[in-house]
Formats: sequence, C-alpha cells, structure tokens
Amino acid sequence: MKIPNYFKFTIILIFILSTLSSFSSSSIADELPLRDRWSPSIFGKNDEVGSVNWISNKKVLESLKLVKKGKVATLGKVYQSDAPVFAQRNWKLIIPGLPTYKFPGENSLVANDEYVMAELGQVGTQFDGLGHIGVNTSQGNYFYNGNFLEDFGTSYGLNKLGVEKIGELGYVTRGVLLDIAGYRGVERLPVPQGKSKNDPGIITINDIKGAIKKQKIARIKQGDVVIFYTGHGKYWGKDWDSLSPEQKAKNRQIFNSGRPGPGITSCRYLSRLKIAMVGSDTWGTEAAPGEDPNRPADCHIEWIVKHGITIFENLDVSQLIEDKVYEFMFVFAPLKMKGATGSPANPIAIY
Repeated sequence: MKIPNYFKFTIILIFILSTLSSFSSSSIADELPLRDRWSPSIFGKNDEVGSVNWISNKKVLESLKLVKKGKVATLGKVYQSDAPVFAQRNWKLIIPGLPTYKFPGENSLVANDEYVMAELGQVGTQFDGLGHIGVNTSQGNYFYNGNFLEDFGTSYGLNKLGVEKIGELGYVTRGVLLDIAGYRGVERLPVPQGKSKNDPGIITINDIKGAIKKQKIARIKQGDVVIFYTGHGKYWGKDWDSLSPEQKAKNRQIFNSGRPGPGITSCRYLSRLKIAMVGSDTWGTEAAPGEDPNRPADCHIEWIVKHGITIFENLDVSQLIEDKVYEFMFVFAPLKMKGATGSPANPIAIY
C-alpha cells in the first residue's frame, strides 16, 4: 500500500529535529564518570540491564503475598495527540483508508491499521531505558557500565543497552507508592523555583521516611519499584477529554513548566537502597529545577548512568491513591524494540 506523503514528511521532520537537537547540546565535558570510576557495574563489565538484576526469584514470590483483594490498577495514561509532551516530541495516530484493507472472498472482510508517528519510547507514560541518558566526557559520550555511544550507537538503533534486553526479563516485584502530597497535607506539590535546596517542590529524604511511616508500610527494600505521587499529574488527569481546548492549553503550560520531585540528595539515597526502578506522576520524575539548577536531570544521571536504575514517567496512580494502596505487586516489561532507548508503557499494580 502506498505510504501517504504527509507520513513521509513527518518522519523526515522528526529526523531533522532530532539531529539538530543533538548538535545544540552542550559541549562541556564532565569527567565525573571517569574520575569516580562508575564502571564496571556491580553486575559485571558486560551487564546491559542494570538494576532489574536486583529482582530475584525470591523477590517475585514475595510480591505475590501483596495481592489481597485481586484488584488491578493500570498505571498508564492514554496516548493522544493533544496530551502534554516534552519539548518538540509528538504523538500522532492515523488510520488510512477507512477501511485500510478490503480482502477478497465471500465474507467481504475489511480491516483497519494505523500509523503511529512519535518518539515512541519518550512520550506519554514512558520507560527510560539504559541507552536513554549519558554524560559527555573528554573520552566520548559515557553511558551505563562504561559504554561509549560512539562505539555502540547508530541512527537505526543501539547495539548495546537497547530496551529489548530488559524486555527479556521484565519487572515482577514489590511496588511502593509514596504519597508525598498526602504526607505534606496538600493537593499537589508546587513546581520548584530553583532558588533553594529547601524548595517545597523538592522531595527530601525526610519526606520519603515520613511518608513510609504515615502509610504504615515496610521500609524500601532491594529490588523494589518506588513511585512518587506529587499531585502534579492532575494537570493531565482522567478528565482530560472533558476539558476545553483553552483549558487543555493552560494545563499543558503548567504541567510542562517544571515538576516537583526528589532532589539529587534523595535520588542518591534511593540508589543506596538498591531499588529496581523509580517513577512518578510527573513528566520527568525528579525535581526540575532541582537542587542545583545548573545540573539539569542530575538524578537521571545518578540513576541510569551510574547505577543502571531505570525510570518511569507520567504514571497514573489515581486509583491507588483513591484506594489508599501503598504496597502492591508491580508488573511490567518494555516492548522488545531492538536498539530502542525507551518504551511506551502501561504497567500494572495488583493488590
């Protein structure tokens, strides 16, 4: 079937924008990964899956004990073209033909297919794999476990650290939801202003410990998936389709203006606890601006590059908040897209 011209044009435009964005990135080198010897990984010099290794067979069996009522909550948001996205990313779905196909035969079968044009692994509810984030050093672009992008990256996918590696394993483990907004007694945390490490939009270690105590759950353990609820995700909530275009535009602006979340001090604390993954109801999980506005996405570097801890973004935990469920069996596996940096996601909480 002939591919529509507008589809071809969109693909070319996405490629051009992606290429230009790579040239516009900072050329300042950071020697920290080399100086502090972030590699080899604790999981071995050839490891490509990171912290999912912390999920043992015993951990999987322990997570089964958290299922008490047999209830299921899906944690993914709906993918649609008018939803908030980061920077120039986009989501567009087209069903050509209507129907796309008509088949010969007495039963007159017809079928619809769709084209999806997007940065597929980096819009909406998304899973950040180990090939997503790196650090520019004097020796090259440093990624998890001492892999340099110049050695494994191509325009048609990564030859190392692709999400298909983790997709072979998947995550079945204890999920921990930290209702920081509830702990603070507010509807939502504010967007940080970047003027103080004590900004109320930055989640502290005391917030983490306080929420655990208030929720009366066990401490965070090795192999857990930790999810923050800030309330910021309400700007892109389940009522999205009922909002006017003007209200959607306003919500997108507020949602994308910044995000509450853990600062680098809390991120390092979670790394020490050897968690399997971290996520939140915001578009980047960590605070933005963070404790040091001159070091954007510092927690992404701490988690992904240094420790191999993957990240979830834009999770919908509203059902868990409503049911006051803070521990559950967490189930997810990224799509096995060879060489991809991330994956669309609809993880499941069972409780």
